Amino acid sequence: MDKHDFSARRRVWGGAMKGLMVLCAALTCALAAFLILYVLAKGIPNLSWKLLTTKPSYLEETIGILPDIISTVCMVLTTLAVVLPLGVCAAVYLTEYAANKKVVAVIEYAAETLSGIPSIIYGLVGMMFFCQFLGMKKSILAGALTLVIMNLPTIMRTTQESLKTVPQSYREGAFGLGAGKWRTIRTVVLPGCVDGVVTGCILSVGRILGETAALLYTAGFAHALYGSLGETLENAGATLSVALYVYAKEQGEFDVAFAIAAILMALALLINLAATLTARYFKRRRDA
Repeated sequence: MDKHDFSARRRVWGGAMKGLMVLCAALTCALAAFLILYVLAKGIPNLSWKLLTTKPSYLEETIGILPDIISTVCMVLTTLAVVLPLGVCAAVYLTEYAANKKVVAVIEYAAETLSGIPSIIYGLVGMMFFCQFLGMKKSILAGALTLVIMNLPTIMRTTQESLKTVPQSYREGAFGLGAGKWRTIRTVVLPGCVDGVVTGCILSVGRILGETAALLYTAGFAHALYGSLGETLENAGATLSVALYVYAKEQGEFDVAFAIAAILMALALLINLAATLTARYFKRRRDA
């Protein structure tokens, strides 16, 4: 085969593959943009102050999602308050302290296996253990603890992989200056892996906001306002995703469902933006 023919074929093949990759990237961006714009276009016109600040009433024939917003906020904050310390501490122990590599490998395999279990199984286990065995019944707290189990492998694995990217020379330098093990981890290692923690937090919040199957079993779908945070955690409540399912599937209120979808979309975008800005702040602080 002539060298010129081979070079021409290679250029044609390279151009074709480049064009295919550009096409795939364009299709991905177009689908994402279409989804976001479609949901916002259908949902924003149905948003109103009354919808956001009232609770539903069958007697007055009104619909409000304030209880669902409060339940969602409580669910997210309660889950993150428990899963972040557990996941980060577990990742630090496995990466920095654990000496038995076989045990670490088994735990990592178990975490990866837990990440692939369908959420409805978590809901069934959460209902049997938290709601019935521990006597919590259907409540925000039972749902949050179920979500902790679901999101723990994600937080642990992302933090663990981020810890492994911190150069060993950083640790050796800290030890050479007289710092102890914990001081080195707290002042050198953890600030260097904040990106992984933020990534795990984003993934967890996204899964919490979008979860429905597990929460139908454990948190219920009540649209009620309670007087205090304790009462809210102890009683059943519907998150925005569960409320979206109820309004769209059970009641046929698609306008309200799209309004809730727009709120969830906006929350996801704001959370991603806040997490990105937080990661940049810690990165600048680390590099300074």
